[in-house]
Amino acid sequence: MLSENQKIKQYHSLEEAVTHLFGGQVRCTERERVYGGDINDAWRVSLSSGEEIFVKTNHIRNLNFFQTEMQGLLALRSTGEIGVPKPLGIGTDQKKQTAFLLMEYIGASKRIRDYWECFGRQLAYMHKADASGYVERSGKNGAYGFFADNYIGANPQKNTPKETWVDFYRDCRLRPQMKMAEHYMDAGMKRRCSHLLDHLDTYLREPMKTSILHGDLWSGNAVCGTDGKAWILDPAVYVGDHETDLAMTQLFGKFPDAFYAAYHEVYPIDKEFYERRDLYHLYHLLNHLNLFGSSYLGSVCRILKKYSG
Repeated sequence: MLSENQKIKQYHSLEEAVTHLFGGQVRCTERERVYGGDINDAWRVSLSSGEEIFVKTNHIRNLNFFQTEMQGLLALRSTGEIGVPKPLGIGTDQKKQTAFLLMEYIGASKRIRDYWECFGRQLAYMHKADASGYVERSGKNGAYGFFADNYIGANPQKNTPKETWVDFYRDCRLRPQMKMAEHYMDAGMKRRCSHLLDHLDTYLREPMKTSILHGDLWSGNAVCGTDGKAWILDPAVYVGDHETDLAMTQLFGKFPDAFYAAYHEVYPIDKEFYERRDLYHLYHLLNHLNLFGSSYLGSVCRILKKYSG
């Protein structure tokens, strides 16, 4: 499913990558800082050919950030259902001590009239796509996970294959984040965490099918492309329950109702989704607690009390 992976090469400098990808006479002529991310530096780079590319950089020790992001982008692109930037190459520059990821630049345009309806339908079709080819790893088989671990923000995200959704969400999502957050927790919170993990099967369902997920689908990770439609970027990809992506679209500002209505037409949203939604928010709130500090502790406590008494 990731056939584009065969075309991705690792380079020793941005200049080498540009020359190989665009021709021996092409050079970088200008770069403009792009703001918005918390982890990487990002640039819009103009080329002497008149083309533009998007480049992310980080310290050389963080090359794996870009290797896993590239894998996620390729997985989402392989469904053919929604706009996803094409990764062009990755590499490290020893002189500058940087790692980098090159991808196509998605220029902005005016949204089409039914932007949100189109976005909802495209995401639903992506979630309905066959997700069976993304999970096998190291001889293990499972319905849920991914073929490699990756990152949620700057934190590691485990994707060890699991046969059940409850096992995967407990062992690869909630438990690692709870462990990282222990120093924020008093004895009562720790008991609630333990209770929730032990009784997770009473709150979560086993979905009818698996879905390839963006994994971090808040409004900042969707942009309008030159086609006037939504393009999704900065993924934390894995195979799971499609409700997790829907929940994330409602954590930091809900998408318009038209988005969900169109999604529902293609892939019906279970009427009990809203009873599970906060459990899916909990993972991201724990991650934000671990990344950004105690301002997220109150939201974590509220959800733990809701589900564990």
